Amino acid sequence: MSSGTGAASAPAPATHDSKSIHETDQAPTPAGSAEPVERAKPRTSSMFSSLRVRNYRLFFLGQVVSNTGTWMQRIAQDWLVLSLTGSSAAVGVTTALQFLPMLLFGLYGGVLVDRFPKRPALLVTQSAMGATGIVLAFLTLSGDVRVWHVYLAAFAVGLATVVDNPARQSFVSEMVGPGQLQNAVSLNSANFQSARLVGPAVAGVLITGVGTGWAFLFNGLSFLAPIAGLLLMRARELHTVERAPRGKGQLREGLRYVAGRPELLWPIVLVGFIGTFGFNFPVWLSAYAGHVFHAGAGAYSLFNTLMALGSLTGALLAARRGAARLRVLIAAAAAFGVLEIVAAGAPSLWLFALLMVPIGIFGLTVNVTANTTVQMGTDPAMRGRVMALFMMVFMGGTPLGAPLVGWITDTWGPQVGFALGGAVSAAAAVTIGLVLARLGGLRLSVGWNRGRPEVRFVPSERQEELATAA
Repeated sequence: MSSGTGAASAPAPATHDSKSIHETDQAPTPAGSAEPVERAKPRTSSMFSSLRVRNYRLFFLGQVVSNTGTWMQRIAQDWLVLSLTGSSAAVGVTTALQFLPMLLFGLYGGVLVDRFPKRPALLVTQSAMGATGIVLAFLTLSGDVRVWHVYLAAFAVGLATVVDNPARQSFVSEMVGPGQLQNAVSLNSANFQSARLVGPAVAGVLITGVGTGWAFLFNGLSFLAPIAGLLLMRARELHTVERAPRGKGQLREGLRYVAGRPELLWPIVLVGFIGTFGFNFPVWLSAYAGHVFHAGAGAYSLFNTLMALGSLTGALLAARRGAARLRVLIAAAAAFGVLEIVAAGAPSLWLFALLMVPIGIFGLTVNVTANTTVQMGTDPAMRGRVMALFMMVFMGGTPLGAPLVGWITDTWGPQVGFALGGAVSAAAAVTIGLVLARLGGLRLSVGWNRGRPEVRFVPSERQEELATAA
């Protein structure tokens, strides 16, 4: 992959006028880019248009195999720990160890991603994660596995993820360019959600039939697919990105960059609230299956399956949609929170289960729209650090919020815990929507249109005066 080695562009100054917010709402463009806004618009509305790009097609096909193996290992890993210890707390420790490196070192991973070419970095991280799966498979199949082996493997995968996550997120734009970024990010999510449906089912068959070790082995070997895809890519067809040179203060530079860009800062803040308080589904769905509807593991599996179907639908709809818009992000986040509140009071198992579908749709819409908005609004030389912050906030929020949400759920019941998570998500969406509207020179208008109530944002009187003067 060819890439420049010059100094990173200086962070763009804070732009709080209506023009900057409106441009981001229509079609966000990388800061400092010389390309006109029109170049950032999708070239086509086809749901799978980014797959026409050969490099991305290789990447996508590799991820189909690898994501399936990853979901298989997640199920096998939890089952193995539970079999070795008989403790649900030990399963929680395994999950915590896998997320801990992202919380501790996530931002530093972004700095590294901005300094080095992303394709070689991904070859290293994907190889490391594949090797971890193969070692765990060998230990399990030989009968020598101990719980500390699984802990160590989970922590090792977490360390690789520190670099792998921001590298994969930011490498997408280098493969497809700004015009196809929304579509490619959406298809990545659809890819992951499809594997979420297939992987656990295949893992269940393998665990029951031949043991957990074979699930680990499949996962380890599955990384050969993305590695082959990376090696087969044509470097000349990648979009050149200027790399940041080694220097002091790059982590602080990334944080200052985000702090000075409201169109980046507030979507990340919103994702942080929703990730911390609104995405604690393992806590809530297990409680509803076991303590509210008394339906057992079958209902828990049904809830997760329907949510995965909703997420897959949301990803495909996002791939079909044109540009990423801040108003879509705010509306989806508000709908997500409201639906959680409604689901919290569902009187029957089947109504609760059906509500998992739209919750999955809007939850995935929030994730994809925020991801695309942040990527498109970021200078390419800063993208690794910004996406590392995005992923750290989104992924790190759930383990931080889960103990609090779990305590509330245990103390006052699943209905209160679920409703509170939805209320925080909806309140965050409304508050941040009002902040962005104010920064964009908009005001809330409530009135009637053809006999129906209408609520919308319109230019403020000051903005109308400026427009008239111009």
